[in-house]
Amino acid sequence: MLKPISKGNHGSQAKGFFGWFNRTFDRGSSQYQRGVGGVLGRPKRFLAIFTALVLVMVYLFIRLPSSFLPQEDQGVVFSQVLAPVGASQQRTMASIDKLEKHFLEDEKDLVESVFSIQGFSFGGSGQNNGLAFIKLKDWSERKAPEQRSDAVVTRAMGALAKIKDAMVYAFSPPAMPELGTAAGFTLFLQDNAGLGHDALVAARDQLLSAASQDSQLTNVRPNGQEDSPQLRLVVDKEKASALGLSIASINETLSAAWGGQYIDDFVDRGRVKRVMLQADAPFRMVPEDFNKWSVRNNAGEMVPFTAFATSHWAYGSPRLERYNGVPAVQIQGEPSAGTSSGQSMAAIEQIASELPTGFGIEWTGLSFQERQAGAQTPLLYTLSLLIVFLCLAALYESWTIPTAVLLVAPLGILGTTFAASLVGLERDVYFQVAMLTTVGLTSKNAILIVEFAKANVESGMDLVAGTMQAVRDRLRPIIMTSLAFGLGVLPLAISNGAGSGAQRAIGTGVLGGILIGTVLGLFFTPLFFVLVERLSGKRKPETKQAPTHPETGASKHA
Repeated sequence: MLKPISKGNHGSQAKGFFGWFNRTFDRGSSQYQRGVGGVLGRPKRFLAIFTALVLVMVYLFIRLPSSFLPQEDQGVVFSQVLAPVGASQQRTMASIDKLEKHFLEDEKDLVESVFSIQGFSFGGSGQNNGLAFIKLKDWSERKAPEQRSDAVVTRAMGALAKIKDAMVYAFSPPAMPELGTAAGFTLFLQDNAGLGHDALVAARDQLLSAASQDSQLTNVRPNGQEDSPQLRLVVDKEKASALGLSIASINETLSAAWGGQYIDDFVDRGRVKRVMLQADAPFRMVPEDFNKWSVRNNAGEMVPFTAFATSHWAYGSPRLERYNGVPAVQIQGEPSAGTSSGQSMAAIEQIASELPTGFGIEWTGLSFQERQAGAQTPLLYTLSLLIVFLCLAALYESWTIPTAVLLVAPLGILGTTFAASLVGLERDVYFQVAMLTTVGLTSKNAILIVEFAKANVESGMDLVAGTMQAVRDRLRPIIMTSLAFGLGVLPLAISNGAGSGAQRAIGTGVLGGILIGTVLGLFFTPLFFVLVERLSGKRKPETKQAPTHPETGASKHA
């Protein structure tokens, strides 16, 4: 391939595939140059077309639903079980058995194994809680869309809803496991006004009821434990003080009798063991057993609990739930099919605005990161374009050349947004990476033309003639580099399996931006250079023309 070729057998005169390719490329180059000449001859018309394309780009960009990260098929699905308060271990296990039966029998072609736990879940611990980890088969065996993890979750939610003895949810892990326990959105409903636990639970139920009727939301659920029966012991401090009792001694007696208390260590056959003090089981089984206990006062007398304390049953939260130091309850949910996480979060915020005064929501986990990333997007785009502009200005020692180059950037963004809209992607973090990459690639193509056109004009050629010669000389490098990069990201755009969500988001955006940005940039870059040079008023009125190509009629280096 690197053998020297004689001058007579070079270029379009060569035989074989390369000769055919060069002749075909020369014909295409001639047509392209005639097209560029037509664009330069009608600047107002094509500026109007460019304005229309920018408006289309803005419309597509705004129309794209926002999100933070694409949902990934990680090969595992979670399922959470919450039985009624006070449910026994056997009752909870019956619901877990039904869960296992669904995945191991109804989804046996896709599920490899199920590992379930009774007594623990992401919402809390207790004999009425359960959690299951469902491992799916390898991605090579699950290539069809209906075999992906999100499809498995959708079918599971329909089947698990038939379990009447417990609330059972199926969900995928988040795209970043360190930021939460479930895909979708996560928030805390806060009692900012200190209205009390009962009012907070009522506001939570109101939010869940409204969310169940919203078509943009699905699988909205509380991630916690329901209020459970609790025995409250009320100590009359005045009576206790009159009887010579301190609150510390009362608490110490209760702690030792019902919970156990560490006393000392002893050595047993060479091992150090602890001495624990606790009431015998028959004396701490039912609430009435409190009446059997007494507390020693400061006079050494035993005072029974009935003399200074009463007890009654009540409902309360089995654990203290706070967020940012404020009483709160955690709520999780997912966007419905065809809805982005940004749209679902906006729907939740609208529902929360209708709650009674004093209640508000705070995002956490991935949802919090999404809100932060969305707020930083305008600054990110502005800084990126500014840095590119300043680098080009320093490189060419000119303010006009960078302007002509960056005017092409919206055409690449148009391709990115069009490709994302065409395949149903969202405006997430990876889309932003693809868009900034496209800005760099379209600017690179523009530089290839502008740099040579600028050199031609500075060497004494006419502005239009120098631009046309740069167009002819740089067409092949532009197509070559664009094809190389486009084919390089093609595997990302058509990827499948682990991590394919992020790969498709980047690959599709970059590929669309390269294709449309390159095609449109080849025609608009010369126009922008000529217009900017004319508007700058610094071009000298030279009339030196470039020699004409004998076959195509295009200008050629002397």
